[in-house]
Amino acid sequence: MKQKPGGTYGLLILVMTVVTSFLYLRAEAGERFFDIDHYGYNTVTKGGKVWMKDNLNVSKYRNGDSIRQVESSAEWLAAAANGEGVWCYYNNDSAKGKTYGRLYNWYAVSDPRGLAPKGWHIASDEEWKALGRVLVGAPVPAAKKAHSTVAWRYPYTSVDDVMDFNALQGGIRIAADDLFKSLGEDAWFWSASEDSKTHAWAAQFNFDSSFINVSAQDKKDGLSVRCVQD
Repeated sequence: MKQKPGGTYGLLILVMTVVTSFLYLRAEAGERFFDIDHYGYNTVTKGGKVWMKDNLNVSKYRNGDSIRQVESSAEWLAAAANGEGVWCYYNNDSAKGKTYGRLYNWYAVSDPRGLAPKGWHIASDEEWKALGRVLVGAPVPAAKKAHSTVAWRYPYTSVDDVMDFNALQGGIRIAADDLFKSLGEDAWFWSASEDSKTHAWAAQFNFDSSFINVSAQDKKDGLSVRCVQD
């Protein structure tokens, strides 16, 4: 059978496009990759997995649907009651987002449209626990082992990031108390793992703890997010 003129060339272009897209998503450790908003993330390999070195800062799901930004406490609670994923900046201050990314409720994390960029997924509780095992050793706080670009408020004025993980301490939004807290003191990250109808597992880097604490957190709360390459 004769091939139409240009058919081979067209097929070659298609193959090159697929390969390029794959490489674009399959970031090597130390390389940057970009989300649907064209926001860039640094990467690092820990425990055999490639992790983001920055907090997620995306405003759309993987399919292009927007995630609603919510500032008021009443709207935030109403969104959770309806199972709607939403996000905010710490203290509703967009300047904080440039450093710490966005805070999401767990309903955004679990939305089937996909919060993580293509080729990535939200870290599970087991992946956070495995990362914690990498931290075991030096008797210094996990925060000190895994943070670099912004100094922790207390007790550090400078931090040696021996893990090269950059656990940005973006704080937390406590929905029930209408309260933002712990900026500069704690790094809170959702996992993709559900604990109960009202709670999901989250990882915490605390300024005075020598390990990553993985515990159940209210799904209504606003936490940072880190992703792992598929």
